[in-house]
Amino acid sequence: MKVTVSRKAHFNAAHRLYRKDWSHEKNDEVFGKCNNPNFHGHNYELIASVTGEIDSETGYVIDIKVLKDIIKSEVEDAFDHKNLNVEVPEFADLNPTAENIVVVIYNKLKAKLDANLELEVTLYETPRNFVKYSGE
Repeated sequence: MKVTVSRKAHFNAAHRLYRKDWSHEKNDEVFGKCNNPNFHGHNYELIASVTGEIDSETGYVIDIKVLKDIIKSEVEDAFDHKNLNVEVPEFADLNPTAENIVVVIYNKLKAKLDANLELEVTLYETPRNFVKYSGE
């Protein structure tokens, strides 16, 4: 029997959507106001959902405190109150779109989980705009 356990978290971060190899005009055309050279910020909401078998000894799929600690170290400490383009190494050459951010977060969290656990990450960039990634 598989069960999914989820943990919510949040972080605040700034970013700029642009490609270094494009002209300012082309970046403006594609990314609009998100191409602001002075950056802009979001209050990101994150839901990490872990699916697996219930452990017969503990009754847990994963200890929620363990999941909380992984999210804190891998996401909150790494991204909160940061400029993603400038201060987060994963985005040095990767455009920090919501799509790319959710994949980076997934990879960071997945690396810390037991291999037998499935992971899905939902990232809200705004209350109405969100992306999901489950490794596929």
